[in-house]
Amino acid sequence: MTTTALPTKDRLIQSAATLFRTRGYHGVGLADLLSHAKAPKGSLYHHFPNGKSDLAMAAATWASDQMLRLIAASFDGADTFNDGATTLCFKLAKLFDLTGWDTCPIAATLFEGPDNTDFRAHASHIYEGWIAEVHDHAERFGLPEDQAQTKAENLFVLIQGGWMLARARRSSDVLRTLPALL
Repeated sequence: MTTTALPTKDRLIQSAATLFRTRGYHGVGLADLLSHAKAPKGSLYHHFPNGKSDLAMAAATWASDQMLRLIAASFDGADTFNDGATTLCFKLAKLFDLTGWDTCPIAATLFEGPDNTDFRAHASHIYEGWIAEVHDHAERFGLPEDQAQTKAENLFVLIQGGWMLARARRSSDVLRTLPALL
């Protein structure tokens, strides 16, 4: 990530996503965010009037957008739902290896942040968006509505649980085995 070529707001969002993913919401101070983003002091409240909590919501949304693109790329070239799920799991395994076993950026930001209704609602909205994206691909491959929903939810649960087990084992191989469990 070349942060200095991006506008300040984007640098703040991407830096927050990275820092929250690696340190958790409470492990990141405002000075850390500004330093990592190479952003001037007043820029945080200029772009995010409620400070760190607004930035956390934007960072979670940005991370979710990355995941939605990954889901789309995995399923778009697939011949079957299982092929798309396999590609997604292999891409996630590669991401897991590249990030050094960090946690899910949404969980690290919104569930480890302040316990508030807005954070939980935003996390729910994000996760439902991922499920809906997979559901749409399942229907495109001819699965009936109820089966498409079940497959999408099962894949989400497998990925979230698989990521945690992969972290515990420090091995991305767990993620590569998930499609066989669908």
